[in-house]
Amino acid sequence: MSPQLLEVNNLKTHFFTRAGVVKAVNGVSFSLDARETLGIVGESGSGKTITAMSIMRLVPSPPGKIVEGKILYKGSDIVSMRESAMREIRGDQISMIFQDPMTSLNPVLTIGYQIAEVLIMHRKINKKEALARAVEMLKQVGIPEPEKRAACYPHQLSGGMRQRAMIAMALACNPSLLIADEPTTALDVTIQAQILNLMQKLQDSTGTAIIMITHDLGVVAELCQKVLVMYAGEPVEQGDVETIFNTPCHPYTRGLLSSLPELETDDKIRLTPIDGVPPDLKNLPPGCSFASRCREVRDICRQTGPTPMEIKPGHTVACHCYN
Repeated sequence: MSPQLLEVNNLKTHFFTRAGVVKAVNGVSFSLDARETLGIVGESGSGKTITAMSIMRLVPSPPGKIVEGKILYKGSDIVSMRESAMREIRGDQISMIFQDPMTSLNPVLTIGYQIAEVLIMHRKINKKEALARAVEMLKQVGIPEPEKRAACYPHQLSGGMRQRAMIAMALACNPSLLIADEPTTALDVTIQAQILNLMQKLQDSTGTAIIMITHDLGVVAELCQKVLVMYAGEPVEQGDVETIFNTPCHPYTRGLLSSLPELETDDKIRLTPIDGVPPDLKNLPPGCSFASRCREVRDICRQTGPTPMEIKPGHTVACHCYN
């Protein structure tokens, strides 16, 4: 039996700073196979992006370090892989759409060349063919006048166009695994739908697996089969999308879903926010990290951290209500 495309087992990525150890990712586990889409959700600072950067082996070191766990890609452990081997995979078999295109694009190289560079490196085609493919990719992501835009530098494009250029670069090699970190944040609704449709077409035609990191639960409901909910660097609930949306069990998951805007009968929008703020990752409280914000908190929650429990096949929750 062939291994799953991606298996993450007890991943812990910490940052060692003068102020203390930041436990940015603290015990994340999940698996993903071809043609599957996993949505990772949670507030800012919950460890979503660092999980993705750990898979790409792009965590800045120092101060960051993967201190424990395995990341198995087609059975090979990325954590122990040589950097030369990782470079062969990164950008080709595993690709990432970064959250901030302005800091991810090289300001002194044209957009077309930056997309072509990926193809020259991994597909071993000549510069002319690579630039033609780059123009085609810009066209696919909805950039008008792609030939003209390919000759532009990043500062000459709008934020939305830069984001689409990053998406074109990530999709250029038809990766086996695509990690999308807030890929549609800077885009208007029509372009957002177009990009999500493009990603689904890629998945249908090549079998690409997708990890979608987003704050938009609507995108998760539409695009994903699996959901991982993270809080303070830890997984608090995961399962298939129907289970998570219809029968959420962790108080934090229920809080996220309750905080979605709802239109009441008098045409007023009602919001139910989660009280409080996430804890300081350098100084995590004893017990459950969510205890100070939880409306169902018990004494044990402030003393001992919960152990993730599989309450039914494929549905795991880390909460003392189920321990």
